[in-house]
Order: sequence, then structure tokens, then C-alpha cells
Amino acid sequence: MNGPAAAPYGAHEPRLSSQDPTPDPSHERAARRGGDRGGDIETLVAVVDRVRRNVERVIEGKPDVVSSALVVLLAEGHLLVEDVPGVGKTMLSKSLARSIDASVRRIQFTPDLLPSDVTGVSVFNQDTRDFEFRPGGIFANLVVGDEINRASPKTQSALLECMEERQVTVDGTTYPLQAPFMVVATQNPVEMEGTYPLPEAQRDRFMARVSIGYPVEAAELAMLEHHTSADPLDDLEPVTDAAEVRKLVSTVAGVYAAPAVQRYVVALTTATRTSRELSLGASPRASLHLLRAAKARAAMSGRDYVIPDDVRELAERVLAHRLLPSVEATMAGRGTTDVLRGLLAAVPVPEPGR
Repeated sequence: MNGPAAAPYGAHEPRLSSQDPTPDPSHERAARRGGDRGGDIETLVAVVDRVRRNVERVIEGKPDVVSSALVVLLAEGHLLVEDVPGVGKTMLSKSLARSIDASVRRIQFTPDLLPSDVTGVSVFNQDTRDFEFRPGGIFANLVVGDEINRASPKTQSALLECMEERQVTVDGTTYPLQAPFMVVATQNPVEMEGTYPLPEAQRDRFMARVSIGYPVEAAELAMLEHHTSADPLDDLEPVTDAAEVRKLVSTVAGVYAAPAVQRYVVALTTATRTSRELSLGASPRASLHLLRAAKARAAMSGRDYVIPDDVRELAERVLAHRLLPSVEATMAGRGTTDVLRGLLAAVPVPEPGR
């Protein structure tokens, strides 16, 4: 789908024939928007490149993981980093936070953490003789949730409204969360002692799940050389700010997705719902997240339109953590990732111009 064959997916602006005596003003507005988007896309690519290089000073040898984190940020999603201890889960979230000049909070999830510690609480003020709201850890542009599965289900559920509606309701009063707002949560999938598995409703709020994995030998040697004498985070300086990220998010929202691409997204999620190897398929929210992420990937690639490859490249990271394998698939040793790869191979990819 690369190269010239991909162009028809972007040829979305209406064209007037030479015989049309009265140009439609909406066509002219569309053309102007297309021109403006070109400049916006160039700015986005430049900013993303600065942030990527900044994060990769700390997370070495994992460009795909860093790119996925940036896709989620630009698509207004939340990221779940799931991997074994010591591979840099928290370091990834911290380096991303330090690269953006915005408010950052870190919440260490523990069994005794209360929902009010996350959302905030109303406290009686003796001076004013009234209750005043004291914001919790969720009130920040970028929230780092360390080991989210160590908190009780009651505390985990406090995040549901925050992550989906970007607001917090305490004692009947709703407080909006400022944009950009992103939760980067980490969890250890192999240590089950003292943990509470994330419920399906919670996992569905995360736009993508990534696993960092062990570094290659060269990257690990570089880490030993650079990270033993000093903390690499100490040298990181912000390369963008919250206001600029908001503009980039707006740029991503304007990226065009052709009807054929949208139908492809729905076909993939529908296939997960009808597969006999899955007991729980992808939700409509998953379809929305997949398309938003594909728009962000397209913009990061310098395009103002989505191609099917954007969807295919992100499908596993956006959909796999939302699915549940059937008993038969589990007994056969097939996980959700294996099933999803089979569905990706089976669902027809739309051709340009259709």
C-alpha cells in the first residue's frame, strides 16, 4: 500500500470540472483547509521528531514503542505499558512527561490507595466555614500511573470517568480535566501476588497497549555506558509544551479517512465479534480508537490522509488487549494476538479508489 498506489486515499478533495460555471464555495474552503493542513502536518512532524529524539535518549533501541506512545498522545488516548520488571516501563512514561512542558503527576498505585487520592476530596475549611475541593493526582496533563493493577477494583474504577469523559465528579460537582490529558499506566503481567487484574471496562479505556521487551545487545551495552554514572532523566529538557500539543491534536483530528478506510476499520472490529476463537470482541470504542490512532500515525508520516497500512500497523496494539480468547482457543494455546493476526490476514484490504 506504499508509494504511488496510496495516493488515491488522499485524493479526497472535490475537484471542479472546467465546464462548471459556478464553483461551490464549500469546495474552495476545502481546498484552503487542505493547504493549511499541509503546513500543520509539517509542524507536527518536526515537533514529533524532537520529542522522539528526546525520549530515545533514555529508551534506547525501541523506536516502535516510542512511536506508539506518541501516536496515543496525538490521538488523545491513554497508554497501557505491560511488561516484566526492569525493562523501562516507568522510564518511558517519565521521559515522555519530561519532554513536554506541561503539568505532570505520578500516582503510585498500592492496595491501600483510596479513590479520593486519585480524584480528589472535599475538605471543610474552618476559615471560610465551607467545603473546598482539593484536587487529586489525576489533575494533570500527563498522569503516570505506576503498577495500576496493584490498586483495588474500587480505586481502579475511579479512573473510568476521568479517562473516558475527561472530567471528575466529586460530591455532585463536575470538574473538567485540562487538555491535553493522557494517562500512561504500567503493570507487571507476571507477578500476580497482591494484584487485581484490570476489568474489561478499564482495559477498553486504554487506546493502546505496548510491551517494551528486552533490549538488543547493542542497546543494553549503551545503557550500561550512559546510565550508570548519572540518571539520564536529569538531562532531559522539554522540547514542546501543552499549548503546542493541543494544536497538534487538532491537526490530527483533521486528517482525512476515506469511507473505504473507515469500512476497513469496522470490518476488522466486526471480525473480532464474530470469531469463534474469541469470547469478547472489540467494542465500538475500539473502532473509534483505531481510526484516531491511524490518523495520528498518518500525520506523523507526513500525510493528511489515512491509508490501510496505518490501520494494519496499529491494529494489534489497539485491539489485542480488549479481546478475550474462547475456551477452545485457550486450550489450543492461541492467545488474542494470534487470533487477531489471523483476522488481519483474512479481512480484505481495501484497494485505492474504492
